[in-house]
Amino acid sequence: MIQTIDLTRRFEDLVAVDRLNLNIDEGEIFGLLGPNGAGKTTTVLMLSTVIKPSDGTAIVGEYDVGKNPNDVRKLIGICFQEPKLMWVSTPWDVLNWHAKVCGLSTQERKRIVRQVLEDVNMWDDRKKKVHGLSGGMKKRVEVAKILIQRPKIAFIDEPTAQIDVVGKHKIWNMIRELREEGSTIILATNELYEADRLSDRVGIMHKGKMLVCDTPKTLKDSIPGGDIIEIELEKEANQKVLEELKDFREVADLALLKPNKLKVYLNKVEEIIPQIMELFLKRGAPMRSIRMSEPSLDDVFVHYTGLTIEEAQKKGPSR
Repeated sequence: MIQTIDLTRRFEDLVAVDRLNLNIDEGEIFGLLGPNGAGKTTTVLMLSTVIKPSDGTAIVGEYDVGKNPNDVRKLIGICFQEPKLMWVSTPWDVLNWHAKVCGLSTQERKRIVRQVLEDVNMWDDRKKKVHGLSGGMKKRVEVAKILIQRPKIAFIDEPTAQIDVVGKHKIWNMIRELREEGSTIILATNELYEADRLSDRVGIMHKGKMLVCDTPKTLKDSIPGGDIIEIELEKEANQKVLEELKDFREVADLALLKPNKLKVYLNKVEEIIPQIMELFLKRGAPMRSIRMSEPSLDDVFVHYTGLTIEEAQKKGPSR
């Protein structure tokens, strides 16, 4: 459904997207995962013909985004990262106008706009001025545009930003229903759990490049060491102890999350935990807590970048 060929976008000395080669299948939810500044939104804007590539191109449906932008626009709908609303309007006015542009009749508009406003919990606020809405409310209206249009290809950028937990789950269900009706969905997000829950495949972007792309399960299974333990110590971890820990044959990797907190990737966790506990005790570094878990997409991101997604966001894009 979508293919990119060396897709690149520069802004002066910043390479926002760097030679992106990607294939997205029809009917899948494809998650673009990465911190702010990774290139996700720029990729979405190029694929949706909002901005032009500096180099390379993309085929959306059967149309080249550079040569046939109008044909591409007939296939797509977009939920922007920052809500694009008419600041003098109400949610009802915005969505009624959007439904009219999508070709719905007066009766259809009344029914569908009401239904969608109820689905996103905005019916009681339908007559409020947009400038008086909270960030989460504005985002709900932006998501509602996609739900009215039901496009062949939906680009959804940060769908649940500033939305409460209950609202997140409702919107996730709506996105799944949209896919079940036949839409192909490109989901740009920096929320690891969201990408894991929704995506058939995930592409992890960092500094404009696509680092890795596969199903969430395959990505998590790619981390050396099938088990994880998170250890919190009573005091700061001693470097010598960490080096001794790395020497264990079963330990594949470790990451220091805080001076007294570390994450260890290893095999045969049940066999090795008693030895690890004994090591820290002997070296005068008693544990406050120890927790076992399976790998997450956060662990995948750390494995491929050396940073947590929060650390990557603090660093921002490289120039």
